[in-house]
Amino acid sequence: MSSNHPLDRAVWNALSTRQAPLSIREGGVMRFDPAYALFAAAGPDARADDWVALARETGRVALFEADPVVPPGLVEVDRIDCLQMTATAMSAGGREVAFEALTDADGPEMLALAALTQPGPFFSKTHLLGPFIGIRHEGALVAMAGERLSLDGFSEVSGVCTHPDHRGHGYAGALMRAVGQRILDRGDTVFLHARIGHTDTIAFYETLGFTPRIKPSYVVMDVA
Repeated sequence: MSSNHPLDRAVWNALSTRQAPLSIREGGVMRFDPAYALFAAAGPDARADDWVALARETGRVALFEADPVVPPGLVEVDRIDCLQMTATAMSAGGREVAFEALTDADGPEMLALAALTQPGPFFSKTHLLGPFIGIRHEGALVAMAGERLSLDGFSEVSGVCTHPDHRGHGYAGALMRAVGQRILDRGDTVFLHARIGHTDTIAFYETLGFTPRIKPSYVVMDVA
C-alpha cells in the first residue's frame, strides 16, 4: 500500500523512529523483537527472501496494515481485521478511579490478565512497549491500559482489559482517558485498534473521542 500518512504504515514508522531500538532487520524487512510483538513491515527495497530469512531466524511475523499481501515463501496462519481510530482530544465525563503506574515487576500479572481477557496480541515483554497503568482490587490486578506502537507524532492506546468479575465499573473508560490524555499532553495524536465486528466496543471508543480512520488487518505469517 502506498500512502503518505504515518499511521498507514504505523509499524514501519515506529520501527524507524521511536521504537528502533527494539527492531530486528533482515535486508529490507524489519520486525519487533518477538518478546514484545510479532509486528513486521517491509521497506521499499524488501525482497521475499528477506521475509523468509527473518521468519526462519526469529519465528512468526505479522503484517499490520491495510490490504496486507503475504510474501511468497510465507503462509497466513491467523488474521484479525481491525478498525484504526484516532483522537485529538478525550471526551469529558466518566467516573474517577484510583489507578497506579505498573512496572516490569507487574509483568507476570499483566500477561495473565491479558491471557484471560484477550485484548489483543500480548507477549512476555509487550508491557514494556510503553507505560501502563492499572487498577487493583484487594491487591490483585483487575484492569489495565497502556501504550504500544509509538512513532513520531502518534502513540497507540492498547492492552485495555478488565477482569470479567470487575466489569461494569467504568474502569476501561477511566484508564483509557488517563492514558489518552497523557499522550495528548506530550503533543501526540492518540490512536487505537478495534476488531471489526465489535460494534459495541467501537461505539464505546467513539464516546471517548475516537473517530474511525482506516481498516488494517493483523496477519500472522510463518514459513511455508
